[in-house]
Amino acid sequence: MAAPTNPQTPRSTKGAPWMEDDVPIIDSDESFSDVVAKLSSYISKATDAAYTYEQLRTTVAGQSLRPLIATLSEDCHHSAVVAALLAARYLFTNDSDSDLSDSALNESRGLACELVAWQFLTYLSERELIDYLLYELPEFADDDKPAAESTGDHRSNGDDDGASDERSPLVRPRSGQYDGLRPPRRASVQNPRATIAYRDDDRADGPRMKVEEMMAGMSALEIAAIANAKKFLSQAPVQKIVEDIWNGDVIFWESLSVHAVKKPRAYNKHVADPFTRLRVPKYQKAFQIAFFLSFLLLYYAVLVERNPQHITPTEILLYIWIAAYAYDEFGEVMDAGLMFYQVDFWSLWDLGIIGVSAAFVVTRIVGLVRDSDYITDVAFDVLSMVALFLVPRIFSVMSLNPYFGSLIPVLKEMTKAFCKFLPIIVVLYLGFLTTFTMLARDRMTLNEMSWLLVKVFFGSSYLGFDMAVKISPLFGYPLMLVFVCLTNILLITSLVSLVSNSLTEVMTHAREEYLFQYSIYVLESSTSSRLTYFMPPLNLFPLTLLRPLRLFLPSEDVRRIRILVLKVTHVPFVAMIWAYEKSRGLVPRRHSTMSKAPHLTSRPLSAGQSSFNGSRDLVKSSATRRALPETPPAATPERGGRTGNSKSASGSADDADLVALVQRLSAQVDGLTAMIAGQQKD
Repeated sequence: MAAPTNPQTPRSTKGAPWMEDDVPIIDSDESFSDVVAKLSSYISKATDAAYTYEQLRTTVAGQSLRPLIATLSEDCHHSAVVAALLAARYLFTNDSDSDLSDSALNESRGLACELVAWQFLTYLSERELIDYLLYELPEFADDDKPAAESTGDHRSNGDDDGASDERSPLVRPRSGQYDGLRPPRRASVQNPRATIAYRDDDRADGPRMKVEEMMAGMSALEIAAIANAKKFLSQAPVQKIVEDIWNGDVIFWESLSVHAVKKPRAYNKHVADPFTRLRVPKYQKAFQIAFFLSFLLLYYAVLVERNPQHITPTEILLYIWIAAYAYDEFGEVMDAGLMFYQVDFWSLWDLGIIGVSAAFVVTRIVGLVRDSDYITDVAFDVLSMVALFLVPRIFSVMSLNPYFGSLIPVLKEMTKAFCKFLPIIVVLYLGFLTTFTMLARDRMTLNEMSWLLVKVFFGSSYLGFDMAVKISPLFGYPLMLVFVCLTNILLITSLVSLVSNSLTEVMTHAREEYLFQYSIYVLESSTSSRLTYFMPPLNLFPLTLLRPLRLFLPSEDVRRIRILVLKVTHVPFVAMIWAYEKSRGLVPRRHSTMSKAPHLTSRPLSAGQSSFNGSRDLVKSSATRRALPETPPAATPERGGRTGNSKSASGSADDADLVALVQRLSAQVDGLTAMIAGQQKD
């Protein structure tokens, strides 16, 4: 492969470009923070100017990344290498210590991390994609803690499975002390061991990067979501795994037993417990929408009934639904962590439903206790506002459609643009409000003047001119004319233009935005480390009936009872899933992810290299080499007689043609690279 060349930009003074000998060597037993440190250091020095993603991918600007991609694909077998690249992307783009001049450079380095991670995935087989993308980082253990404390069970993690709950013996949870709720910490004098991003001038004895504390228990896909790695998540290999998770072709739990272990694997209906299908995101979302519909029916029934004297049975059911929904949402926060939970667009609507519903319950109880008709009326008025959040939340399933899914990030960006522009409007409004109020102090109150200016601002210019004489016979018309010109013409036009620019920017990358939201929508249903997941409102059973058993029974007995209760209460759900899959034929005998792959090849050759051995050039990883013994092609038994021989001969001819074509293209690419390198030197 030709030596990497610098792009046609002013060269930095950070030293010579990185060569193959400079690529860090990553051992399989290295800690996650060390892997992130090595990758961050290399990418920081290899990317020393601001580039776009397309420049890094298609021009000589990304030449310095090719040695790293080749080395990782051939020699690196660390399970968390993809997660480390995405964690480095998060640290680059969230470095609060960098100034504005470095923000574009850090963004370029973050894009380089995404590019390297995506290129590494193209070198993997379908089975390896599952292993690398869904590998969960181990629990963080603080070096300053005693061994007994760092390995002890975490009883305050908020799980509902008991003191020694399901996550303690079965999986590697998130940090028990922080449970993913604490944001990344930056280095300071008081906190020298905090999470920091490595810079170009860092040395081996610099402060250690504590990213495993922040991202403990997360997979590479979850880190990509919190790192806003939209380019990475939109790539075909990543979306293949996301789609398989959504359809249940990739599962995390194969059995529903006390000693079950969470591990991503291909679904096999002959081995897997039927009750594990309850964890498939597609079915979870379907049952969630059904729960929202029943929630909405109870909501309308209570509003129509509106009994101010006493609580009706329908209202009691509504309280149960509210409690079940709030408890389920609390469980999602504790399972996913606040960092990942807040990425989901619909989490704000969920919190709105819970907050307004809780306000209704409180005011309703206060009104009944005090026997106040006014407070009771206020309570039902508060309940009326729940529809603002509940109705859109029901139709959140429409975000699975590419068109409607693209509108969600558009609304987010337009809202951000409006909020940024709002302070200018407020400042001008307060200035004119003060002036007009003082001019009309004997004729109009502050409240009347406030609403008058609001009406004028939103288009009722004629109303302002009609009231101008009343405000001030001398200054009324000139000031009102200036106010109308500033608001209706200047500010409104500027706001529309700003929002339109946000719309254009998002729609330019509509596919990436949609796939990003879709990936979050899928991952939020698969991040839970709980073995038993109860659908609301059935989730109140373990809360009210099983949690008290923790005081009397051992943890394994409590888990065994939870599993039994789950199977008894969720038989109808499993029956509906079984009938659906049976009728639609969505679960074939072979795993769809593996069957989708045209070949079981892994880790395609890097640019400029040729090592084609037909379909027998299988998996480069040591795990796959052990799983697939290398049998010479001549020793492969022939099946099918002449038909098999003819197919083999035709396949060999096709492979030979393909090899010749690829070798010619590779030679042309190497020649073009050498020519560009020569021009650069000249």
